[in-house]
Amino acid sequence: MSLATYEPPWLRTVDIGDEIRGLAAWWGRPQRLRRALAAYHDLLAVTPASIAYAFTLFVTWWTLRGASDIVGRRLILSASTNLRNMQRDPIQVLVASAFWTDGGFPWSHILILLTLMALAERWLGSLRWILVVACGHVGATWLTVLGIAHKMDKHLIPLRVALASDVGPSYGISAILGVLAFRLRGRARLIWAAGLLIYYAFEVWHGRTFTDYGHFFALVIGLLLGLIAVAASHRLVALQRRKALARAHSAAPESAPPQPEAVPNQVEPVPSRAEAVPKRTEPVSTRIEPGANPT
Repeated sequence: MSLATYEPPWLRTVDIGDEIRGLAAWWGRPQRLRRALAAYHDLLAVTPASIAYAFTLFVTWWTLRGASDIVGRRLILSASTNLRNMQRDPIQVLVASAFWTDGGFPWSHILILLTLMALAERWLGSLRWILVVACGHVGATWLTVLGIAHKMDKHLIPLRVALASDVGPSYGISAILGVLAFRLRGRARLIWAAGLLIYYAFEVWHGRTFTDYGHFFALVIGLLLGLIAVAASHRLVALQRRKALARAHSAAPESAPPQPEAVPNQVEPVPSRAEAVPKRTEPVSTRIEPGANPT
């Protein structure tokens, strides 16, 4: 596909009403379970990043399950993005913390990765999906750590918060949820974004933990990324159209110079009937009459 016909995925929106009507028509057809499994298989076939992320979470959970409580706790604390680890080795903990989960089997994270996150990856593509997840995870972590450092300098929170565990894919998932608002069209986009903001703001007000603040920051980062990407996509499409018009104008043949007006031929007067008939001329006689005196 050439650049002139390229359409950014950020502009490929769907109408929620059309989707609901299509789902209702799909539900009325026979063999629903078989078709649902086939559609889910087709979805996972084009979302390798979501599958790899979910599989990694399963592997790390299995590793913690096979280790003792002390070893598991040390693994979690070593990968946590708390203030102490971020001061010592920020890059390592930023990467490692996204692939560990603290607690039991991460059912909710894996199911979300294999449904909503897979839908987002099919829409955006794997590379853009990874960039959004990374921006949400890294950005929300840095904002949270800076807030913790500021509160500790003011002696507003206890020192044990600097050693708390903070791992998991929730920051990246929150950023993707924010970006998914721009998959919808019209009023549904506003309802989705407003609903997420209200829910995450309530969690901050109710829980008031640094993890709740991180989720809210990640959601805002996802919304901002969507706004920037949509605006840039509109500019790209407008630039493509201007270039296409310029190429069409330059390829058009130059207008031919104006030809002088044709001068009508002068019509010769038609001779009259009398003039048209040639006059008979009498031949001059050269015969000499007898008795004439020739001169």
